[in-house]
Amino acid sequence: MKRSNSTFLDGPILPALLRFSIPVLCALLLQALYGAVDLWAVGTFCGEADVSAVATGSQTMLIVTGIVTGLSMGTTVLLGKKIGSGDSKGAADTIGTSICVFTLLGIVLSIVMTFAASKIAVIMNAPQEAFEKTVHYILICGAGSLFIVGYNLISAIFRGMGNSKAPLLFVSIACVANIVGDVILIKVFDMGTAGAAIATIAAQAISVVLSLVLIKKKGFPFPFRKENVRLDKGTATSIIKLGFPIALQDMCNEISYLIIIGLVNALGVTASAGVGIAEKLVMFMLLIPMSYMQSISAFVAQNIGAGQEVRAKKAMWTGMFTAVILGGVMSYLSFFHGDLLSRIFIKELPVINASAEFLKATAIECFVLSIAYCFTGYYNGLGKTAFVMAQGLCAIFLVKIPYAWFASHRHEPQLFQIGMSTAYAAVFTLIVCVLYYIYINQKKSKSKIGGALK
Repeated sequence: MKRSNSTFLDGPILPALLRFSIPVLCALLLQALYGAVDLWAVGTFCGEADVSAVATGSQTMLIVTGIVTGLSMGTTVLLGKKIGSGDSKGAADTIGTSICVFTLLGIVLSIVMTFAASKIAVIMNAPQEAFEKTVHYILICGAGSLFIVGYNLISAIFRGMGNSKAPLLFVSIACVANIVGDVILIKVFDMGTAGAAIATIAAQAISVVLSLVLIKKKGFPFPFRKENVRLDKGTATSIIKLGFPIALQDMCNEISYLIIIGLVNALGVTASAGVGIAEKLVMFMLLIPMSYMQSISAFVAQNIGAGQEVRAKKAMWTGMFTAVILGGVMSYLSFFHGDLLSRIFIKELPVINASAEFLKATAIECFVLSIAYCFTGYYNGLGKTAFVMAQGLCAIFLVKIPYAWFASHRHEPQLFQIGMSTAYAAVFTLIVCVLYYIYINQKKSKSKIGGALK
């Protein structure tokens, strides 16, 4: 096997982690710009109904992205372990099987989202003024799910190999295409919400095509042939076993945000548009903890595969130190300057005030998750994705959703209190992750002592 272009397995941890995590962060930032640019375009050239439709519709599509990203983490972790252990054939089989699994997933998602678009809009309690536009957005983006799956799988493969720069290149070009497409379709052709959806899917398609061209030209750091593209039952089981818990958690997490938006939608189109804009800004805030989670997962997976457990643990603590600093800056800007951030998307003062109120609560969530997601990245890299899923589901269904429902049904509902449901859930996640870290380390210590006594 050729040596990976990363330095995960030797040398100083911080420079290696930053070299990998910064491109991941930038790629996530640009990917988040897809929905944000759509929201900016309709907010600039259209009206409240289009803003509400794109906000609700794009939040729905995040469920699809969450499922795909979670499952693809199984590919990243398994591929990282194969590369760390020097298993070239296992690495090739992992990629080949992933192609089969995710192609099938993309086809299924495209069919389901196409036929369920109107029902999803009903479930989302989309405001009547924005209902038809919401359906159009979900329908068009859902039909292009295969491209969303393709981009995320290819990015997961590159991350597993320790290469985070290639996905950044693809998404950079695609983001420019999306911006150009939005301006042309919305401003010039006056296609509104539908134009925003078409531009988004076209941009994803461009990323997939470019990435396939690069793979064909440069290949992988190990032998990979057409014969490797087959559904190996054992490999598929390992990928799903690792990725499904994360996918389920991500899906439920996005559903929880949909439920929150549904609760907010009942308060009127102004609150709906405001929280929709706030959620887009929250996506940017959470990019820091998310990028560190993905980076630490890949870093830990390769080191565990190479038998370097101490180095894997040091990577988590090193990443956490820098994540807290960056997360703190983002939280400060969101908490104290949420109104200025919201003005990027819309100029109507009532909507800006609603967005700023919600952002004060989610700023707290962002800071706490900057710590908690470093823990979950470490656990993902260890292969303990079932624990990550369990704690995530508890945070969602025992804390976030119940409190959001309670806050929205008070005599005078406040968006800040509804938003605090996400902050309380983040605190729950952090506490459970810390307790689990103490538990597994105590268990290892007792095991070593027991082994020494024998």
